[in-house]
Amino acid sequence: MRKSMIQSAIGALLASSAAMAATPAPAPALPSALANAAEVAPLPDGGWLALDKNGLRLLDAGGAQRAQFPIRARHLDTRSHAEGVLAVVVDSNTERAQPLVVNLARGTLNALPALPAPGFDVEASCLYRDAQRIDHLFLIGKDGQSEQWLLSGAQYRPVRKLALPPHVKHCRVDDASNTLLAAESDFGLWAYRADAEGSGQRQAVALRAPYGKLTGGAGALSLLPGGAALLDKDGAKLHLFRQRGGHWEAAGSQQLAGKGGKGNALAARASGNAVSLAYKTAESTPWQARALTWTSSQALADVAIPFAIVEPRTQTDPMERQGDAADDPAIWLHPTNPAASRVFGTNKKQGLLAYDLRGKQTQLLESGRLNNVDIRQNVLLAGERFDLAAATRRDDNTLMLFTIDAKGDAAEAAVFSTTLEKIYGMCLYQPPGGALEAFVNDKDGRYQHYRIERSEGRFRAALLRSFAVASQPEGCVADDRSGRLFIGEEKLGVWSTVASAAKAEPLRMILPVGPALKADVEGMALYHGEKASYLIVSSQGDNSYVVLDAAAPHAVRGRFRIGMNVAAGVDGASETDGLDVTSANLGGPYTKGMLVVQDGYKRLPDGPQNFKYVAWDDIARALNLR
Repeated sequence: MRKSMIQSAIGALLASSAAMAATPAPAPALPSALANAAEVAPLPDGGWLALDKNGLRLLDAGGAQRAQFPIRARHLDTRSHAEGVLAVVVDSNTERAQPLVVNLARGTLNALPALPAPGFDVEASCLYRDAQRIDHLFLIGKDGQSEQWLLSGAQYRPVRKLALPPHVKHCRVDDASNTLLAAESDFGLWAYRADAEGSGQRQAVALRAPYGKLTGGAGALSLLPGGAALLDKDGAKLHLFRQRGGHWEAAGSQQLAGKGGKGNALAARASGNAVSLAYKTAESTPWQARALTWTSSQALADVAIPFAIVEPRTQTDPMERQGDAADDPAIWLHPTNPAASRVFGTNKKQGLLAYDLRGKQTQLLESGRLNNVDIRQNVLLAGERFDLAAATRRDDNTLMLFTIDAKGDAAEAAVFSTTLEKIYGMCLYQPPGGALEAFVNDKDGRYQHYRIERSEGRFRAALLRSFAVASQPEGCVADDRSGRLFIGEEKLGVWSTVASAAKAEPLRMILPVGPALKADVEGMALYHGEKASYLIVSSQGDNSYVVLDAAAPHAVRGRFRIGMNVAAGVDGASETDGLDVTSANLGGPYTKGMLVVQDGYKRLPDGPQNFKYVAWDDIARALNLR
């Protein structure tokens, strides 16, 4: 009853806010100097940028011109800058985006180098500032060809290509929610994910009749705090939208005076709940002003642990296969020279690969569709010591065993049959005494626990036990020090139990899917530090990683995302499957160890999947770990 009353009250508040937003208020005065401008942008000091046929003009609050940059251009957008404002327009003659720095104190417009011309006519462009405060630019073509460019750093770089609707003539990005709004002139307004990491996502915000209430389609667009304002294609009506709980909702509309037509334009200046709009209903009509009382809503969601952002130090060479190929890494430590250590990774379409610490590929074994891989070193079997890697092979539902020599080169050693029907993930366990065991799982939830042995010069596998979780698992990791096994059930969370088959105990949930962990639960690895040990889990659903104590009660110590390293030209990581970590001193930035993660989407620019290397010291500082 109480929850229902609260929801009703919230609904009434939002309805009231929408009503206030739709009530016209006295219009603020606009400088007469804006009269001939095709596009305008408000500035934080009360002034304006005005784009007309003579160029880009900087005006003070009273409309007096302070500076002018001669250019025939369109698509004006702005962001804050250390000197005042960063502005970008698109040169109509060359189709090149032209960034400029607006120095508000000095009253100057200083051009930065122009971007390369894309291979299409630019119909819309807009700026985006991500969670790392890195600036990007979207360029959108008439036929839907689109590109995202990195503006920050020593040089401009292509981030990715996008496929957007045709005839998008206006776009804006809400940095707070990482949302790209694209106004398709003949159809409606769409919301896309602006963050390049991860798969593309879109929502229909407002569509033309008979699919929605827009007249003819979507026109000019401007951002509001927690929302957006949109003109109909003919500029006759103003539509307001509010973002709530990750979705866009209509928040009222207003009929505008005057005859509409093509070439409408819109700009908003917000101060608290007060929003003033400058708009043109058509190319030939003057600029008009309107005030709104606007209240943004807050999303009703779980209280989540905030993210830290760490940068990768480097990345591996890309896979030789396109699509979802890379899956799981494992780190091999060189016995005498840590800098010569290797990272082994699986390619689900090809086999097993090895990389050095610079990310350069050193080996490829075309062993089939390998999924998960794990490594144990100095394993004592039948009086001999081996460095061994094991991987699940989905071609024939087998477990493959590889030996690794002193130089870090792997070789196929054995293939073990299982009775699983859709073999998937696995992890190794080295119990006291130096033997080797393997946990192998199936997509249906079954686990098989094997002991790997050696006799008469051959490796063999003996089944010790079977058990199951209720739904699909994949990642698991065994702690050789404590004898604990950690299992990831993709939709539910992380379980713990004893690794020994002789001491079996029921599974215990230690980290359910919730505020800290978002399904799917994927790769897991253990970091053994000098003062504490941590379990790192890939939270694939929100492109993050959770760090919790490896020992009970398994307190969550924080979570982080892997962002972009602009200086090194390395993109972030998203939709991570497998990962591995070591606390060994590998030298260079990895004196406290290294985390390796699979990257589901290679950007900067687009390319086949690969793995990212992160210095553990960067993670420890970001999360204040011991």
